[in-house]
Amino acid sequence: MAHVFLLSPARVDGRRAEILLNPRATFEIAARLRSEGVPIGDVFSFLSGLYFRGKLAYARRFGAAPAFVITTDRGLVTPDARVRHEDVRAFGDVDIAAADERFTNPLRRDAERILRELTSETCVVLLGSIATGKYADVLTSVFGERLLFPTDFVGRGDMSRGGLLLRCVDEERELAYQPVIGAVRRGVRPPKLERRR
Repeated sequence: MAHVFLLSPARVDGRRAEILLNPRATFEIAARLRSEGVPIGDVFSFLSGLYFRGKLAYARRFGAAPAFVITTDRGLVTPDARVRHEDVRAFGDVDIAAADERFTNPLRRDAERILRELTSETCVVLLGSIATGKYADVLTSVFGERLLFPTDFVGRGDMSRGGLLLRCVDEERELAYQPVIGAVRRGVRPPKLERRR
């Protein structure tokens, strides 16, 4: 069965965001963000590090179609969509945990568009947390049983998920998925991943 992957966003209110958005920063991605813009996949990989890099690499390896990145205020965009300094700042103005309509309305709009374009053989896989409903509630209301998530995500923290996804890419091994609806959303933390060689 084919899959379309939805990637949860990186946080834009942490230390790495402060570094990236510092108007005096001279390193390449910060300078480009202030001028011509940078693909959102690259920006979120910088902000989130291992976790988002893992999600992006996994989606590109196993996805049947372009992946989509969840944003706080513009719905779903492809990883190649360019954003600029002011866009990243705007992402931080929307509280997705509070179900702000600036987040939920564009997300629902784009999810409904994707649903209309899916074939009967395609499911949607959320590469992100389902422990809370901040993404899952809107997405399950649109995709229903067709919204899946990696079973091995339960109980893992962000860094562990990122490491797991990168290992899967290296090993050419796709994870097992299950529907978000009816799933156990929190579980016992699994053993630590072995160090990559």
